[in-house]
Amino acid sequence: MLTANYVGDRTITVDEREPQALRPGEVRIAVAYVGICGTDLHVFHGDMDGRVTAPATIGHEMSGTIAELGPGVEGWAVGDPVTVMPLSWDGTCPACRAGNEHICQNLDFIGIDSPGALQESWNVPASTLVRLPDAVSLRDAALVEPVAVAVHDVRRSELAPGDKAVVIGAGPIGVLIATVAEAFGAEVVIAEIDPRRRAVAEGIGLRTLDPSAVDQVAWVEEWTGGAGADVVFEVSGSAAAVLGATALAKVRGTLVVVAIHSQPRPIDLHRLFWRELRILGARVYQRQDFERAIELVADGAIPADRLITRVVPLPEVASAFADLEAGQAMKILVEVGR
Repeated sequence: MLTANYVGDRTITVDEREPQALRPGEVRIAVAYVGICGTDLHVFHGDMDGRVTAPATIGHEMSGTIAELGPGVEGWAVGDPVTVMPLSWDGTCPACRAGNEHICQNLDFIGIDSPGALQESWNVPASTLVRLPDAVSLRDAALVEPVAVAVHDVRRSELAPGDKAVVIGAGPIGVLIATVAEAFGAEVVIAEIDPRRRAVAEGIGLRTLDPSAVDQVAWVEEWTGGAGADVVFEVSGSAAAVLGATALAKVRGTLVVVAIHSQPRPIDLHRLFWRELRILGARVYQRQDFERAIELVADGAIPADRLITRVVPLPEVASAFADLEAGQAMKILVEVGR
């Protein structure tokens, strides 16, 4: 089978390997499509070499069909269309015992800490499978994982119908958060300085503003009648965005930190104090987020055709990383199956 592997030094290779034998409780998936995301780019850049042992098969946004059942697996059949919630927790740490298994203190994020989906034949624990309805194409289903991220972020914020939200950053997750927030009944604006990303967001009907061209604090105050946004999602990863985010929130508003910040950032704690703001972290997802994400993809609330820039075959996976690194695409899928 073909596998794509991060080998270090910003290099992805495609190699042939023999499939591994199934262990008890595992299933073998014939992988169809894999999306490349920002976390994969962090791996590619070497930012996660402390967790990733090269050569490493990465990738966790995926769809496929069950090819084989391992010993002891029940409730599934060969041919079932599936995606994977790529989290494996120990069940014994304090976080797990408190019911927060998705942020287990010893979490195995499959595709980072253990082998991922950029391979034609992928063995995973049956417990990670999420069933896909026949009405959802395998191509579109590769978006379920990032949509689940957005669903979790919006749920975590406690955004309510009629609320107003500002999303800082119109990358793939920012656009998905805005789309999901609207599906939940909120009014949304995306703040983004890159004209190409604004154009993509506007093309799917989202409202945008350019912080380099307008005073975004004044814009948000006018939009909200002087109150400020109910929720602000920081998805850009920018230090300047973090520093300015608290100025956009209403009294007792919420700032949700979604982006991965690799170093400490300055934040306006006086504004936090003065308006009694709350700051929330939002990481990965739970099973209910995946189930809601599948519903949104199936209902057409997620504009898959506009979000998927292009699809490349597995042997051309390196070009997908190059284009995403250069900011030339919103979402690229790798077609893994032959």
